[in-house]
Amino acid sequence: MSQAPVPLNEPGLLTRMSETQRERVTFFLDGQALTGLRGDTVLTAVLMHRKFVRYSDESGAHRAGFCWMGACQDCWISSEAGDRFKACSTMLEPSMKLISGQGGST
Repeated sequence: MSQAPVPLNEPGLLTRMSETQRERVTFFLDGQALTGLRGDTVLTAVLMHRKFVRYSDESGAHRAGFCWMGACQDCWISSEAGDRFKACSTMLEPSMKLISGQGGST
């Protein structure tokens, strides 16, 4: 299922209220360079920039994580290399290249 591109200039689901002085880490989401902070999970870093992590495999609906502790299946995300992992329990690494499934490739 093909999805329209998601603008990343709108407010994300999360707003950082503290720990703003940690080192910035650049990562890529659907080809766009973004920043998170060292010590963020992938889920936190992505949701700082938009309101969801991926598209549902079945319906194409937005998914943003549910349990935030690795028990549900809601925050799966893929790397450009094809690895699939849970965003809530994976730490953000510099230069990570992530794919949300935009265009139906989850």
